[in-house]
Amino acid sequence: MRILTQDEIHILQHDEQAFALYFYTPLCGTCKVASKMLDVVEQLKTGYSFGKADLNFMPEMAEKFSIESVPCLLLFQNGRVKEKLYAFHSVPYIYEKMTSKNNGPSE
Repeated sequence: MRILTQDEIHILQHDEQAFALYFYTPLCGTCKVASKMLDVVEQLKTGYSFGKADLNFMPEMAEKFSIESVPCLLLFQNGRVKEKLYAFHSVPYIYEKMTSKNNGPSE
C-alpha cells in the first residue's frame, strides 16, 4: 500500500475513482494487524485503489474526516466518504464492506 501525502489525499478525494484511505500510527499494535489484513484485501479485486497515511503527521485530516481513533479506513466513492471503518474484524469482513452494493464500486 502506497504512503500518501496530504496533497495526494486532497487530489484523490476530488477524483471520481473509488479509493480506500487507511489512517494509522506506527506505534499502534492494532494498526499493524489491520495493515496486514488490508495488504491481503488489496490483492483481491475490490475496484478500489489503496493508500495509507500516518495520522501523527496529519492532524488536520483527523479533524476534516472526524477520525476518532486508529486504525481507520475511509472508503471514498465519487469524492465522498461512503464508509468509515474502525473495526477490522477479518479479511472477509473488510472485503464484504468494500464490495457490497451499498458501499462498493460497481464492477
